[in-house]
Amino acid sequence: MHTLLNGKILFKNIVFFILSILVLNFIANKLHLYFSIWYFDMIMHFLGGFWLGLLFIYLFKPSFISSRLVLDLLAFVFVVGIGWEVYEILVNEFLAQSSFNTTDTISDIFFDLSGGSAAILYSIIFITKDKLQLKN
Repeated sequence: MHTLLNGKILFKNIVFFILSILVLNFIANKLHLYFSIWYFDMIMHFLGGFWLGLLFIYLFKPSFISSRLVLDLLAFVFVVGIGWEVYEILVNEFLAQSSFNTTDTISDIFFDLSGGSAAILYSIIFITKDKLQLKN
């Protein structure tokens, strides 16, 4: 069965993004970037949603993009994003003792889903590129 994207290239991209997120998070925590750059958290959630979208495509190896695939991918990103927000809330409540912020949570979920949507667009671009190369 022909898959949507080349599995090896996709796996390398997933590894690149997760390692980039880990390094950025480490640097951000050391330099307090989450507090000094107000939009840094948004970038991180977008990147997280993007790599989750790529991971979904890698795990399920679809042969084409359908509305069902888009909905399933976004649901996957949403569920993981909600799980991450629950983790953040628990850490903030019990360790940092800062109060829950509804606006931040909604923003985080929005950027998670935006990253997942970007992963879909990235996949579509990759398909178009691959099909054009096959025709030549």
